[in-house]
Amino acid sequence: MKSVTLKIEGMHCSGCAQNIKALVSSEAGVRGADVSFKDGQARILFDPQTVKEDQLVEVIKKAGYQVPAQDQ
Repeated sequence: MKSVTLKIEGMHCSGCAQNIKALVSSEAGVRGADVSFKDGQARILFDPQTVKEDQLVEVIKKAGYQVPAQDQ
């Protein structure tokens, strides 16, 4: 399992956070997601053998939110 924290821009309310959580959680290989409107981020636990981090970023972007490049 791998955990990643992504900064998310464009959320306007806790409903946005719930929408992102539902979208990410429905992806194969995702074991858990916690999305915070207040913190502007998502913490995602996933199986890197099943789904890649960039795929999760694309799911969020397709929903209309921005995911800035992450500091490594």
